[in-house]
Amino acid sequence: MASRITKTIATGLGLIGSDAVAEDRYKGYESPPYVVEQTIGEAEVRAYTPSLIAEVTVRGSADRARGRGFQELAGFIFGGNTVAASIDMTSPVAQRPSEKIAMTSPVTQSGDGELWTVSFTMPRTYTRDTLPVPNSDAIRIVETAPQRQIVLGFSGLARSADMDAKAAELRSIAQDAGFRLGDGPFHYFYDGPMTLPWKRRNEVAYVLD
Repeated sequence: MASRITKTIATGLGLIGSDAVAEDRYKGYESPPYVVEQTIGEAEVRAYTPSLIAEVTVRGSADRARGRGFQELAGFIFGGNTVAASIDMTSPVAQRPSEKIAMTSPVTQSGDGELWTVSFTMPRTYTRDTLPVPNSDAIRIVETAPQRQIVLGFSGLARSADMDAKAAELRSIAQDAGFRLGDGPFHYFYDGPMTLPWKRRNEVAYVLD
């Protein structure tokens, strides 16, 4: 992600410039805000602003780890959290009931082999100071830095083999365009498991150095 968004207009490369529109919602759910700087074939170069995320690292196959990580994070956002404040030195600690956090999209997954990190972006109404504290010590609250990413979207069930194939395709697109890749691949899943496969929005992404 980049703190200063560069907008480029070019012909013959399928690039989108100053008319790019910021995206920050999907089907009514908040998403990490970004601006599309360029399109290269079916891939997009996006500039993302900082976000506050909740993440958990789990072991297992990519598909199983995604399910386990989602359950852990869902427990946090649906009330598995505690907001407590000390009133003064002579008063007891005051604790509010658990708070339900609004759902966002997508679910993000990254990792390799048997170790995967699954994350949700927190709603923008929260800061690190106001976000409820997870009950689970396994959940980490992290603030991302501004980044630029190259992203390739597709529909379908997004099994591990599909994600690997799309990541390889994206690496080839990036290499042909002269980009240098950083962290990744990241897997983005925007729709719930009851969504018909051909209506699902999935993405693979790499950070650009």
